Amino acid sequence: MKHTTHISSPTLSTLATASVSRRRFVTGAASAGALIGLSGSPLSWGIEKAPTAVEQQTLSGKHFDLDIGYQPVNFTGKSRIATAVNGSVPGPILHWREGDDITLRVRNHLAHDSSIHWHGMILPAEMDGVPGMSFAGIKPGEYFDYAFKVQQSGTYWYHSHSGFQEQTGVYGAIVIEPKEPDPVAYDRDYVVQLSDWSDEAPEDIYAKLKKRGDYYNFNERTAGDLWRDIKEKGLSQTWSDRSMWNQMRMSERDIADVTAYTYTYLMNGATPDQGWTGLFKPGEKIRLRFINSAAMTIFDVRIPGLKMTVVAADGQNVEPFTIDEFRIGVAETYDVIVEPSDDSAYCVFAQSIDRSGFTRGTLSANPALSAAIPNMDPAPVLSHRDMGMAMAGMSHGDQNMGGMAGMDHSQHTMGSMKEMDHSGHDMSNMKGMDHSQHDMAAMSMAMPAPLGKAGFGSSNEITHVKTEFGPQVDARADSPQSGLDDPGIGLRNHQQLYGRKVLRYSQLRNLHPTEDRREPSREIQLHLTGNMHRYMWSVNGIPFADAEPLALSFGERVRITLVNDSMMTHPIHLHGVWSELETGDPEYIPRKHTIMVQPGSKISYLVTADAMGRWAYHCHLLYHMPGMMREVRISHNGGAV
Repeated sequence: MKHTTHISSPTLSTLATASVSRRRFVTGAASAGALIGLSGSPLSWGIEKAPTAVEQQTLSGKHFDLDIGYQPVNFTGKSRIATAVNGSVPGPILHWREGDDITLRVRNHLAHDSSIHWHGMILPAEMDGVPGMSFAGIKPGEYFDYAFKVQQSGTYWYHSHSGFQEQTGVYGAIVIEPKEPDPVAYDRDYVVQLSDWSDEAPEDIYAKLKKRGDYYNFNERTAGDLWRDIKEKGLSQTWSDRSMWNQMRMSERDIADVTAYTYTYLMNGATPDQGWTGLFKPGEKIRLRFINSAAMTIFDVRIPGLKMTVVAADGQNVEPFTIDEFRIGVAETYDVIVEPSDDSAYCVFAQSIDRSGFTRGTLSANPALSAAIPNMDPAPVLSHRDMGMAMAGMSHGDQNMGGMAGMDHSQHTMGSMKEMDHSGHDMSNMKGMDHSQHDMAAMSMAMPAPLGKAGFGSSNEITHVKTEFGPQVDARADSPQSGLDDPGIGLRNHQQLYGRKVLRYSQLRNLHPTEDRREPSREIQLHLTGNMHRYMWSVNGIPFADAEPLALSFGERVRITLVNDSMMTHPIHLHGVWSELETGDPEYIPRKHTIMVQPGSKISYLVTADAMGRWAYHCHLLYHMPGMMREVRISHNGGAV
């Protein structure tokens, strides 16, 4: 229901003349989970008035009023203007009940269009909140009434789908109480919402990336690294390794596009200096609902001294299993149970995937106690494995020995492979190789899986279409390994190195039996493509602006196989329907709304096209989304909606 009634409010001239441009949006709030005191219209909130921090607000019920407006914030000692929901960054936690019919009136007090997308929610397409697909967006001074029945329970979140407002503060958590008794037992419940903040305007960040993709990467190789490699590997091997990377014009340390050089990482709106605090009583079971609401940051999370029992992924209950650490992609959610055994303080530690920064909180029975902050792990380095250069699908963890034939480098000036110096390798007897320390889980990729077998899809064949050959694409993986049993770059050896057990997708098993047992009628293979130097992102080499919609027939069951031809990790989100991750057990397939695809890897999932309409399908890294996106149309005949 779109309304054109304008909201009575002061003019925007005061914002236009403020010391900080209204386009200089920054995520964050004055302190942990800060809710700024409100008075009058949101547009009357004083730009010069220092915000007053109080406890983060939780809204419950069936009817909600949400106001999107400008808000002064200060995370770095500099005043900036954020876009906030009800004056809070993160926005208020919305508490719903499964089965309820809810309405949310969202008012736009900004000077430009806005929107809210209910991430992971199963609802009518016209309520999904994606301008240009679901609806026209919310014009300045207008409001929109979202109305739908809550058909699920668990942990989800909401965010703007307009421009870069997700980066500038329009996001918040959703907690949905189940209709039936909760299968998870706990005494205390906390949302732990992770995000990233910059004093730079997101438009400026994007412009810098377009000019130079590694603008924010200050972890490139140095002369010291070169001398260390020569000492450890010898001149010949070091020369060979360096030549390969240089000829490909790629960097083995290109892990994250935007780093702590400009970002401050937040936990429930708190900076690392402030720290978020969650209190407990000794002996309590605590449920932590982790949500990654960052624009560009993938986090690795651990709580030193506490095991974490995973009970839900992307809002859906899973069979519990225990870990020490997990990677959470942008837009993913994980629920874990922890059981502090005494009155100690524990650090909830979330480091960025490139190890350029971290955010943290404290679990404590005593607010006066603080927990020691652990050191960050070493910065990861990309390997042949992350380029799709596998040897018949064989995995060697972070030390992949695959051949160069595994990746198509026709866009790179590679020269002759015969010129590569392998004098430092003894390849004479591959049969005698000791693989006892290697992760062999991905070896099943060497044999194609039959159509009905969950795991790796109907075929092992990788097909590159003509559109993948051109300036949009600088690499193609021809031997991608499965990302199912791969915890990700920088985490693969943590059990051996630190004794930390890391979450893998292969461990996810739905708590309830698979609802749709049909075999897929067809398979769709999509390639995540890009040109790192030109900072161009696409699917099958075609950017969103030039792409035709992906058509599905209502009710059909399809397998989607994603092949990551790039050396970046991409969290892929399909709106409106579940992505049922093929983990090898077709009886208890876990349902997710966002799936991380590791560099140079492939992963498959099943989709039941049971929701009519036009749906967005995209990488959830905000600055990848303009290119790496598709529209999915579900209709009765697979055509126009």
